[in-house]
Amino acid sequence: MVGILFIMTIDPDVCTKSKISFADVSQVGFFEGKETEILFTTHTIFRIDKIQQIHDDHTDRLWKVHLTLVGNDNHELNTLTAHVRDEVNLKAPIRGWSQLAFILLKVGEPAKAKKLYKILLQKASSDKERSDYNHYLGWAYNDIGEYSKALTSYERSLEIRKIALPPNHPDWAASYLKIGSVYYNMGEYSKALSSYERSLEIRKIALPPNHPDLAGSYEGIGLVYNNMGEYSKALSSYERSLEIKKIALPPNHPDLAASYNNIGLVYYNMGEYSKALSSYERSLEIRRIALPPNHPDLASSYGNIGSVYYSMGEYSKALSSYERSLEIQKIALPPNHPSLAASYNNIGNVYKDMGEYSKALSSYERALDIDKKVLPPNHPDLATDYNNIGSVYYNMGEYSKALSYYEKAQDIWKKSLPSNHPHIALVKRNIENVKKKM
Repeated sequence: MVGILFIMTIDPDVCTKSKISFADVSQVGFFEGKETEILFTTHTIFRIDKIQQIHDDHTDRLWKVHLTLVGNDNHELNTLTAHVRDEVNLKAPIRGWSQLAFILLKVGEPAKAKKLYKILLQKASSDKERSDYNHYLGWAYNDIGEYSKALTSYERSLEIRKIALPPNHPDWAASYLKIGSVYYNMGEYSKALSSYERSLEIRKIALPPNHPDLAGSYEGIGLVYNNMGEYSKALSSYERSLEIKKIALPPNHPDLAASYNNIGLVYYNMGEYSKALSSYERSLEIRRIALPPNHPDLASSYGNIGSVYYSMGEYSKALSSYERSLEIQKIALPPNHPSLAASYNNIGNVYKDMGEYSKALSSYERALDIDKKVLPPNHPDLATDYNNIGSVYYNMGEYSKALSYYEKAQDIWKKSLPSNHPHIALVKRNIENVKKKM
């Protein structure tokens, strides 16, 4: 159980202007005179300003959430709401369970969506329903981190679409895009790039030049280039994606936040930390408006901001951001999701640089434990885990253990990354340094 205290800021003028009905029922409640209760109508909207943990010596499960009443005449909010409603109606035109399942996917509840899509798939009565439900079931598996099941579901959907639809139908492109995302998450970047490029090729034929789906294909291509160390190509793809989204989407749409987040990641990898921080903070600003407070994408934003602070040497700020990210992930994701491993690695990095090697080693080993359960044996993230553990042992003077972990990292990175990738040069230097100490 988690205890939550809601602290609400309410401007009566907003209620009057927006015709928001409320009633003071403090004198008519069951505990007359002992409760100060105000009832609002069910359509009342509050903006989440801040979420903070309440420090208590007896528990770490108390939180306070600061809310501010928002009028229903907020243009940006109304525009975003209308766009999301249109998207739900387009992607899940059959009302009822289908729309609920799609909404669960969009708000970061893939495990719940998975259960509904399995039921819907059993009751599907047409090829379109079977292809769509397999597609969204794959999405749920992908978000949970069950990549082999995700790939199977996406490929089933594509098989049906290839039989039922013409060769350059936009639904083919959607399938290739999602298959690419699974390969990307599995660390198979060449397969991911091929799928993303096939998706873009179809969409260029089938869709108008500024259709938002084109932005998704450019974004996928950017993801791969970024992880292959080709940052200029990644930045070009991400900026093209953002250009399209700015034309096609309302200003606080979550997909815009994803673009700012990705651009920030490239700047971070290029060492341009002020630009990275600016992009990450813009992404977080949008996500706090558009998403639930424990959505996994918020965790991603906090984690990325933490990485910038870490690289700038501001370790206390970095640790605070990383721990906020991990708190959200523990609520929103399965216990062995790869994103939790990434957070443990980040926290380990801070402790290592602060000289707290036992805490660093504990965090790194927790990351490795998760990644070994959910990732393929030659995934680049496993190499990152081994390299990190090796670096702690190096700093502790345990050079034989350090060498063993560095060599494991080198073996995986050589198999999974291009020969000119910076990580390969990094681990080579690490091995050379440790051998000099032995």
